[in-house]
Amino acid sequence: MSEQTLQLRPPRHRVHRRAIWYWTASAAPLWLTLLAAQIVALALGWGWLRHWWVVTLPVTVVLAAAHLVVMPQWRYRVHRWEVTPEAVYTQSGWFNQERRIAPVSRIQTVDTDRGPFEQIFRLTNVTVTTASAAGPLRIHGLDRDDALRVVDQLTADTQAERGDAT
Repeated sequence: MSEQTLQLRPPRHRVHRRAIWYWTASAAPLWLTLLAAQIVALALGWGWLRHWWVVTLPVTVVLAAAHLVVMPQWRYRVHRWEVTPEAVYTQSGWFNQERRIAPVSRIQTVDTDRGPFEQIFRLTNVTVTTASAAGPLRIHGLDRDDALRVVDQLTADTQAERGDAT
């Protein structure tokens, strides 16, 4: 690795656009469960609670719609990643946004994972474990081919790097 100083900066690449639909679908069950509970309570006419549900149901619908439309778009605009021969850069979050950098010399392992929901949306996550107390860097929402290229590049870069990543 060259003797240049790495600087924390915004990464260049966005996650795949399918991540928007994934984040929307991931948030929907919570809202659907809450709405279903309110509708059941309203249908059962639980005395004084009936008035409370009549008021809260429209509020829940508005909040759910806002969350399901705004949150995935916002996350898509924030979530970024970049891999260079010197480092891995990530940016994530939506309310609490975080930027991280991991020098290649500190990388210990590189993993991919795809849960059932990610498989439906054909997305893959890459986890870069380092010797950092802050924990691993995670890149969520990559297309499978992009994720495999990232893993291949990081594997080659870490093998070329001297040292034990501690």
